[in-house]
Amino acid sequence: MWRVLSLTTVLALAGCGSRPPVPVVEGRAPVVVEAGRGSGAAAPARAGYYVVKKGDNLYRIALAHGATTHDLVTWNNLSDETRVEVGQELRVTPPEGVVEVKPIEAPAPIVVVGDGASPAGRSPVTAGAAGGVVREPKGGKVAYSDTALAQARAMDGMQSPKPAEHAAPVPTPAAPAPAPAAAPSPAPAAPAATDGIDWTWPVAGSVMRGFVEGGNGKEANRGIDLAGRKGEPIHAAAAGKVSFVGTLRGYGDFLVVRHNADYISVYAHTSKILVKRDQSVTKGQKIAEVGSSDADQAKLHFEIRHKSEPVDPVKLLPPR
Repeated sequence: MWRVLSLTTVLALAGCGSRPPVPVVEGRAPVVVEAGRGSGAAAPARAGYYVVKKGDNLYRIALAHGATTHDLVTWNNLSDETRVEVGQELRVTPPEGVVEVKPIEAPAPIVVVGDGASPAGRSPVTAGAAGGVVREPKGGKVAYSDTALAQARAMDGMQSPKPAEHAAPVPTPAAPAPAPAAAPSPAPAAPAATDGIDWTWPVAGSVMRGFVEGGNGKEANRGIDLAGRKGEPIHAAAAGKVSFVGTLRGYGDFLVVRHNADYISVYAHTSKILVKRDQSVTKGQKIAEVGSSDADQAKLHFEIRHKSEPVDPVKLLPPR
């Protein structure tokens, strides 16, 4: 009996020794991997899609595909933009029918520098705030500047702005195309000297050259040239206020006196100006001295303008 029990025990132990030992593992929760998102090699993404890899996040994916995290959340109906899973397929391009709006870049400024290269020291002129293209003046004898513009306005009988140092050039509209030549119309009659202005001759010298309207091969003279000696006094032709004092090619050192809303008088080629802008003057008051600035000899070029249009001063001045 004892032998039978011993044999049974040996056989049982032999049977147990023929099987491999069972490994002992730590207790941990099982990992659940959804279908298609296992640790194996991921299938290539479809066009317009991206398969999430280890270490990815939504921001990096959006940045790499030129989108925003908001775009990816919207295109993929994500409920949590802070969480993506390895192997997850995300749309990274807009779905069909979705219009992608991009910001419109502002157009480059329009630069117009005339017919040729811009001279040294002159800045190109850009499009103005009003939308019109600003061009530099073409032709003419006077270089463009604030002073030249103010002088031109003064010569046209307009209120001249005070020159400002380092001011930006004042935009001027492009010159209109020349109108077709028309038959000359008769010259308008000179305004009658009944506007309340009491005129007098600015100097005692004789008329060297009279008023010429120009045309038909004649060179225009917008006033009269009066003989004089250098330093001889020039008198105000009527009471008024000095509206401009400056220098202009063809006029030399000159000044303008405004007499009322319609009339101004111009005194050019002076050697010395004795009044200042905005100064009131009386009829016959000494305002300058005869000179030859920008002229071939000492003389006074004298003009009278009615509503910016030159008129013959001899028709308004008292007879001699």
